[in-house]
Amino acid sequence: MIQKLGAQRLIYRAQITSLVKAGLIDQAVHVFDEMTQSNCRVFSIDYNRFIGVLVHHSRFELAQHYYQQMAPLGFSLTPFTYSRFISGLCEVKNFTLIDILLDNMDRLGFVPDIWAFNIYLNLLFRENRIDLALQVFHKMVCKGREPDVVTYTIIIDGLCKAKEYNKAVQAWKHMIEKGFKPDNKACTALVVGLCEGGKVDLAYELTLGAMKGKVEFGVLIYNALISGFCRAGRIDKAIAIKSFMRRNGCEPDLVTYNVLLNYFCNELMLEEAEKLMKKMERSGIEPDIYSYNQLLKGLCKANRLDKAYMLMVNKMEAKGSCDVVSYNIIIKAFCNESRARRAYKLFEEMRQRGIAPDVVTFTILVEAFLREGSSDIAEKLLDQMTGMSLSPDRIFYTIIIDYLCKSGKLGMAHSVFLDMVEHGITPDVVSYNALINGFCKSFRISEAMHLYEEMQTRGSHPDEVTFKLLIGGLIGEKKIEIACRLWDQMMEKGFTLDKAVSETLIKAIHLRDVARK
Repeated sequence: MIQKLGAQRLIYRAQITSLVKAGLIDQAVHVFDEMTQSNCRVFSIDYNRFIGVLVHHSRFELAQHYYQQMAPLGFSLTPFTYSRFISGLCEVKNFTLIDILLDNMDRLGFVPDIWAFNIYLNLLFRENRIDLALQVFHKMVCKGREPDVVTYTIIIDGLCKAKEYNKAVQAWKHMIEKGFKPDNKACTALVVGLCEGGKVDLAYELTLGAMKGKVEFGVLIYNALISGFCRAGRIDKAIAIKSFMRRNGCEPDLVTYNVLLNYFCNELMLEEAEKLMKKMERSGIEPDIYSYNQLLKGLCKANRLDKAYMLMVNKMEAKGSCDVVSYNIIIKAFCNESRARRAYKLFEEMRQRGIAPDVVTFTILVEAFLREGSSDIAEKLLDQMTGMSLSPDRIFYTIIIDYLCKSGKLGMAHSVFLDMVEHGITPDVVSYNALINGFCKSFRISEAMHLYEEMQTRGSHPDEVTFKLLIGGLIGEKKIEIACRLWDQMMEKGFTLDKAVSETLIKAIHLRDVARK
């Protein structure tokens, strides 16, 4: 009889294996249920294997069902199956069940395998649960789960993204003290994180400075350092690192050159920028649209608009390296020089060349024509934009609102503001300030104050301009007490009132006090 039941168990197991291999999980579930309800003996290994299958196929509710079924039978998962279950639950962010599994493992004296531990730790950092991630790390270490380089890489990366740079550096130093040799990924996490936080010297010191000859650094590390030194205005250091990377067998890539190109163009070092472009081509690295657009920006910034235009039409278009951003750069430059008509010709030209304008194009042109008083052309552009099914963004709406307010069309400006909100676009402080300014200048301070209250409930925080406008409006309508309260709120938020408005307010307070005597 025992042999017969044993043979039956083997048949069940074979059927389940066959169905799983065929991807027929529901049928496999049916056979597993049949086996557990039969007279043949089922072992802990059967539950472990089947729960592992369900986790692999992301059938987590069923996996939980059978897990709960195991305990009354005196069975438990192995550390490996627990680890698989936890790593699978990380995919669906089921923190509740993960906590249950970890508690049960703790009672059994188990700890997750290092790969599962790392997956869970990574999830906690991604979800910005920094304190819990560090608690889990220390708890696991205390229980004997030794971290590896991957663990430290996850921690360093997570702490840098959370702007906890000092803690990230501590984790790095702790890793070194423990005898771990950081790999390229660990170095990349630290360097990229610290450079984004403006700590480029520290990033250099801990990696290229301390690890030179011990780690083969990848291009991402060099690019992050070059970018960091460029942002700090230390171009000599950036160029030195570029030379160093080449000597150490890591060739600069397109990103490396674009970072340097961006710096040269921003600093109007246009000769160096053009030399760098030629050097790129000699090195077999073809400049991309971003490269050319940076050069266009530099030329426009240096007020060499005609040269920028010739570069675009003669070289960029021939290479297929011209896009809407390229045209927007030059259109904006012409508009900034009060040459809106020339910019409009460019707008027409780009359409003839098959490059569709975007919301940015229309925003630049509409603002320019409104500024010079050509509202008819601005309206024509607005009609064209609507005809292309382009939806205005926050910047576009704000420009229109500001123009209408300054033109005395406050009712229309308010309608446009409400239309923006109805279209699901949340106004920012600049949008609110435009309308608040309009209300204050029209002696409608109550409506301006209502907007002030509303912007805070919508999560948009007032800035120094907001307070200046409102306090000026309140003084104009002789609402001195409210102006004083607002001044207090302003100082609490760390803002200061400019000299002219503060002197006007102090004078108004003095006059009020004299009148009361």
